[in-house]
Formats: sequence, C-alpha cells, structure tokens
Amino acid sequence: MSAAKAARQKAGQSSGLLNWIERVGNRVPDPTIMFLYLIAFIAVLSWILSWVGVSVTDQVATPVSNGEFEQLNNHFGNPWAIYDTSTGEPAVMPKYIVEDRTYDVRNLISIEGVRFFFTSFVDNFAGFSVVATVLIAMAGVGVAEHAGLMGALIRKVVKVAPRRWLAAILLFVGVLSSVATDAGYLILVPLAAAAFLTVGRHPLAGLAGAFAAVGAAFGANLIITPSDSMLTEITNGVLTAAGMEPIQVTHNLYFGIVSTFLLTIVALLVTMLITEKRLGSYDRSEMTISQDDSDIDHSAETRGLKFAGFSLLGFVLVILALTLPPGAPLRAPQTDDIAGTSPFMASLVFIISLAFLVCGVAYGYGAKTLRGGSAAVSAIAKTFGSLGGLLVMFLMIAQFIALFNWTNLPTVAAIAAAEVLQTANVPAIVLLIAFILVILLLDFILPGLVPKWVIFAPVFIPIFASLDVAPQTLLAAYRVGDSPVNVLTPLMVYLPFMVTVAQRYKKDAGIGTIIALMIPYALWMLLAWAALYIVWFLTGIPWGPGSPVQM
Repeated sequence: MSAAKAARQKAGQSSGLLNWIERVGNRVPDPTIMFLYLIAFIAVLSWILSWVGVSVTDQVATPVSNGEFEQLNNHFGNPWAIYDTSTGEPAVMPKYIVEDRTYDVRNLISIEGVRFFFTSFVDNFAGFSVVATVLIAMAGVGVAEHAGLMGALIRKVVKVAPRRWLAAILLFVGVLSSVATDAGYLILVPLAAAAFLTVGRHPLAGLAGAFAAVGAAFGANLIITPSDSMLTEITNGVLTAAGMEPIQVTHNLYFGIVSTFLLTIVALLVTMLITEKRLGSYDRSEMTISQDDSDIDHSAETRGLKFAGFSLLGFVLVILALTLPPGAPLRAPQTDDIAGTSPFMASLVFIISLAFLVCGVAYGYGAKTLRGGSAAVSAIAKTFGSLGGLLVMFLMIAQFIALFNWTNLPTVAAIAAAEVLQTANVPAIVLLIAFILVILLLDFILPGLVPKWVIFAPVFIPIFASLDVAPQTLLAAYRVGDSPVNVLTPLMVYLPFMVTVAQRYKKDAGIGTIIALMIPYALWMLLAWAALYIVWFLTGIPWGPGSPVQM
C-alpha cells in the first residue's frame, strides 16, 4: 500500500508540473500578437536607453572605395601606380580600413522613429525574403501532398518493409518527413501505429516512435528542407546588416545527415528498450476503431508511384545535364564550381520544390487524383491559403526585425555582451551548451523553429561572431536545442491530434499519456544530439559545404 501511495504521489507531482507548464503556455499569446507586444517593448526600451544615453564603441572594418581609380587606370592601359611617399615603393591599396565607430541607441518613439515606422512598413515586408522562400518551397510540396503522393509513399514503405526492419524504416522516414512539414504528423504517425498493430506490436509504441522521429528530430534531414531556407534567409539578413558574409542554405548539411542516422538509431533503441517494455503486450479489446483501408485504390496508387518514379528520374537527369558538364548553366561562371556560391547552390530551394511539383503532377496523373493543369494550380492555391496565418505572422516579424535593427539595440547588446564574454574568457563550447539549454527551455512556451530564431539571431549571431564562432555553428546548436522538446510542450499544435490517434487504441488516453511516452525520447535524443554536437565542434569538422566551425 505504501508503494502504491508513493506512486500516486509521484504521479500527482508529475501531473501538477505538466498542468503548470500548460497554464504558463496558455498565457503566451498568438505568435503574431506576441510580436506586436515585442515591438511595443523595444519601443519603450529604446526610449529609456536613449534617454539615459546608452552607447557602445567598437572597431569596424570599412570597405575602401577605389573602384573608380581602377576602372580609369584599366581603361588607359594601367599607366599609373600608387606609391608610398615615405619609401618610394609601390603600394597596394587596402580593401578595408579599421576604424572606431560609436553606436547610440535610437529612440523608436521619437519623431525620426515614428517616421521610419510609417515609411518603411511596406518595404520591410517586401524585403523579407523568407516569405518568397516559403511560398516557392511549399508550392511543390503542396502539389505532392494534395495529389496524395506523400501518403502513398509512406503506405508503400509500410507495406513492403520487412517486419524486422519495419520500425527502423518508419522512424527513418519520420525524420526525413520534415521536408513535407505536416505530412509526417498527419500521415506517418497514424500509419506507424497501425503498422505496429499489424505486425503484433503495441500501436502506441509505433505512435510514440514516429512522433519522436518527426518532431524531436525536426532539425535533421538528408536534404534541404523549407525550414533550412527560412533559417538561412533570417540569418543572412542579420549577417548583411552586420557587414558579414552570408551563408549557404547547405550550412548544416553534413551535420544534418549524420544527425538523421544518429537520431533514428536512438529513437529505435528507446522504442524497443523502453517504450515497448513499459507498454507490454497489446489487448485488442481496447481498440475503438477497426482497421480498414478499403477506400484506397491500391492499383491506382501503385500506378501513380510508377509515374512519379519515372518523372523523378527524368528530372534528376535534366538537373545533372544542367550542372555536371564544364560551363553548364548551374556552375559558377568564374570558377566553374558546383558548390559554394554557384547558381546550383543558389537554386536548391527552387530545384527541390520543382522536383516535388513534377513528381506530384506525375503521381496525380497516374493515380487520377489530379485532372489537368487547373487541378495542380488549385492544389498550389490551397497550399498558399493554408499559409495565411503564417504570412500574417511574417508581416509582424518583418516589422519587428526592421524596427529592432533601426534602434541599434542588437548591435549595442552584442558589443556589450561580447566585451563581457571576452573578459570572462569562457570557452565557446561552454557558451554554446548554455545556448542549447536556453533554447530547450524556451521551446516549452514558444514552440516553432522560426519565431525563436527571429528573436535570437540579431543578438546572438554578432556575440558569437566576436568569439570567432561561425553563424552555422550557432545554427547547429539552435537545431539541437529546439527540436527535442517539440514532443513534450503542451503548445505543440499537433499534440491534440496525437491524443486523438492514441484514443483509437486506448480509450482513456490523454495528453498525459502522450507526454509520458515521449519523455524518454526527448531526453535520450537530446543527450545523443548534444554529444554529437560537442564532438563535432571540438574536432572542427565542417557543418556543410564551405561551412567551417570557426569564422
């Protein structure tokens, strides 16, 4: 009896903690409204700091403008040269000069600040390149989803996978599903539960494993995802404003590839060694639905997948023809490189979206789920329509970034913090681990990959840059801290859907059921991913093509 009482008390404490997290989370406003509050906050803060007279001085590298002299000299056959008058020897003009610059906090509530707010509102949104990136990326993915290609692919994998490899394949596909955003949550998780039941394993173990693969490993993938594009655009906006070189969309590609396999293995081990042992054998009398996929035309689905496969092969051959030959259109004009700042790298988002579009249209034609070009256009329109809330949030994010940068608050904070950190002489890896933990805790009340990065990028990128830590290194840390808590926070938008799926196999399943299942996944995936990050940082392996650990 005492053991049972202790167990009940422990469960009550756990429930109380979860209820507290949920209450705190419920007080967090809609992300769009939250950014309105943040704009108001920085307006008041800039007024106070400007009134106090806060400023910082830093050394900056300013480009030397000698282009007109070089053009004129070249035009006349290079008859002139620059000499050092003290030595009489030829001198080389520097490309940059280092000079002291003072940054004052600018008052957003002042006449100048109000004028900037009104005159730049449209330009701020028009110049927010994340909007165009998301629309382009989601156009192709949306056609593939509406045609049924994503669901068909997942069903085919479940059907043909050997039973002993079923869980590993499902979890691997789950990690990769971040390229199609909603498809993993809405399609793979229910199918994983059903697939586990089919082979005599507990369906909730399949649900938990798939949910972990889709949510807790969201920042990892073998290929470039729409989220990568958004993070890159936000980062490059900060880097450009700070006078630093932009990064490529492949900034964390190598790290993402290794992370994909690592997190798949960790999720698989947790499923087999912890989740399934805890759940035990499944009693089918607890089911509240019957398994029936008779409404799916499997022959049409198979035909559509064949069409999609052939179209993908043709598409890849076309891209290779445009990339591999010397002097090809997608190679860099000056260096003939494929990686780096080549047209191929600059076109990756469009290429991936176009691949989904071509395969989606081909599948729809073969499976007869899309009839004519108007159906594809309608699918894109529906996808864009579903992004309405995101676009409204982007409108506010664009204003927040522009106003925040105008006040000089990010610059002042970054320089001041960098001076403190340099004086403290704390190793960069310790600060990066602390950054991971901060992001981890914030994800409980502020889920979502993009909103948090919008807030943190302008402040932390310059701080870590002053410590010679490259932006891609900080982004890799951000991914590690952001993803694992996705499966635990009560604010996760798909958590109610997970409960609904669980209730098909367990009548009394609730949010506590899901969170209790997911805690081991979040913990072990975080530890494994953080360990990989630390080893990667210390060994100095590039995060992606042309993306070193240090600046």
